[in-house]
Amino acid sequence: MHPVVDVVLEPGLRYTETIESGAGNRSVRYCRLVADEDTPVGELEVHSFRWRFGAVAVDAEGIGGVEVQPSFRRRGHMGRLLRQTLERMSRRVTVAAVSDGIQGVYEKFGFATSVAEGHLDLRVRDVERAAAAAAPATARVRPGSTEDLPAMVDLYNSTHAHRPWTHERPADWNRLVTRTTWRPGSEIIVAEAEGMLAGYAIVAGRSFGDGYFGLTVQEMAASDADVALCLLADVAAMAWELRVSEFRVREPSDGVVGRLARHLGCAYQQEFPPTGGMMAAILNRSGLLAALESELRRRNRGGAVDVAMDELARGELIPDNGLLVRLLLGYSSAADASTLAAVVPEHHRRTCSAWFPGGGTAALPVPYAHALDRY
Repeated sequence: MHPVVDVVLEPGLRYTETIESGAGNRSVRYCRLVADEDTPVGELEVHSFRWRFGAVAVDAEGIGGVEVQPSFRRRGHMGRLLRQTLERMSRRVTVAAVSDGIQGVYEKFGFATSVAEGHLDLRVRDVERAAAAAAPATARVRPGSTEDLPAMVDLYNSTHAHRPWTHERPADWNRLVTRTTWRPGSEIIVAEAEGMLAGYAIVAGRSFGDGYFGLTVQEMAASDADVALCLLADVAAMAWELRVSEFRVREPSDGVVGRLARHLGCAYQQEFPPTGGMMAAILNRSGLLAALESELRRRNRGGAVDVAMDELARGELIPDNGLLVRLLLGYSSAADASTLAAVVPEHHRRTCSAWFPGGGTAALPVPYAHALDRY
């Protein structure tokens, strides 16, 4: 593959970028360090996507698969590779992400932990009781297939239209997991109402070495609570066939599915790592804020924000990019950011409270990273 970037960093060490076909025929940018005679030193992958910061999605790129060959470790090559990659990413996009950052490493390159891992655990009996007591279902549940994906993408995008961290999925999205010997693969079930797709669930069974012995729904979307109950009842029946008493749904607690699960009775498990995990970094502050100006005006209900926006873009207001990206994504809020009072003048505090309400509020849902959009 012919490199789109090939530069000499120092005698005997080059940095290259090639664009190749990755899983699901998606284009992936491979960034590599190469020693003399094309000896591999280290590499990483860069994935492109549209990333929501509320009602507005922006072009973004994510880093994954970072690796340095054993014989070249402890020589600073990982830092060289990341710095070169991020500098060139900043020419294309304004913000970057890491799906599974190593604790204590990516902070050195401007990344901040910006979303919490979360899932719902439901008991089969609770779902069965609710389904038995409900009015006759108006939705019909059936096995799904890849032919349903376009309608599933439309429903996903409308369901999470304001949810930070989620991806704005393209019409040809397909990140279903292929079944292999040790991996169960993705199974689709869909709910139809009046001949239209009204909900779906993507289910994965237990894979070899998995410490969780139940059934996992990788994601579920529904147009309303009645459709969600039909899907949950079908998943509960699948769990019962596997002789397990509960199942897991990887959805946030404030969506249609999450609110219904809370009503039925569930446990919501959430993890807030001290560092690492799912992280974000601002690469071009003024460019990102220009793209998000309409979103900040929406959160502020159209109030005048010109002076505050200018100061925010220049870094005079909330100068810490790590704190700013957490606030923009709703991981932190103006109320709980302990350092905010020290960096926000009194005359801007009402505006900042509107801009940064935190996830799980009327203006902004909880940020959430669906498993099938990670890399």
